[in-house]
Amino acid sequence: MLSPTSLLTLQPGKARPGNIALIAAGTGLGEALLIWDGEGHRVIPSEGGHADFAPRTALEIDLLRFLTREFGRVSYERILSGPGFFNVYRFLRDTGRAPEPAWLGEKLQAGGDPNAVIGPAALQGRDALCAATLDLFVSVYGAEAGNLALKALSVGGVYIGGGIAPKFRAKLADGRFIAAFRAKGRFEALMDAMPVHLVLDSRTALLGAARVAQSLVELL
Repeated sequence: MLSPTSLLTLQPGKARPGNIALIAAGTGLGEALLIWDGEGHRVIPSEGGHADFAPRTALEIDLLRFLTREFGRVSYERILSGPGFFNVYRFLRDTGRAPEPAWLGEKLQAGGDPNAVIGPAALQGRDALCAATLDLFVSVYGAEAGNLALKALSVGGVYIGGGIAPKFRAKLADGRFIAAFRAKGRFEALMDAMPVHLVLDSRTALLGAARVAQSLVELL
C-alpha cells in the first residue's frame, strides 16, 4: 500500500470496493487492471497502450493524420510516451501551429533528449510551442485514462504512474487532465465519482513486483 505522501490526488471522487485502473506513460504506455474479486485485487496486465488512438477534436484529428503519414497505424503509445511527447511537438511545429524559436531549435539540434528541453520550457512558460505541446499531451493522457477507467469500471480508483507524469505534476493538477478524463458524455457523473491519483514514488513498480512475489511465495 502506498503512503499518502506517495500520491497526489487529482480528483478525490468517492472510492468504493471495486476495480482499479493503472495507466503509466514512460518509455512506452503501460496499462493494467486490478480486478476486485470480493476479497482483494487480481492484477490483469494488458497491451492497452497499443490500442488505436481515437481523436476527439479537430486538432487531434490533424494529429492523427500527421502521425498516420509517418507510422501508418497510430496507437496511443505514439503520443503518450517519451517519444510520443516529441511526436506531439513535431506535429505542432511542422504544421505551423506555433513557431519554433531559434534558441530552442539550436538546443534540439545539439542532440540529447529533446523532452528535457521542451518539458521545462513548457512548465516555465518560456515558449508557446512547448506549452501547446504539454497542453495537448496532458489532454490526450486524461482522455485515455478515462477510456481505461470506463472499460474497467474503476470505482476503486485510477492511478497515474510512469516516469513522465510526476515531472508534469503541476500541469496534471491544473484541471486539464481531469476535464478530459471526465468528458464522457452521459457517463460524466460516473467519471466524477472515480478517485484519480498521481503516483509520485519512483519505486512503485518495484514495490509492486516485490509484493506479487511475496504473495506467490506465501502460496507455496
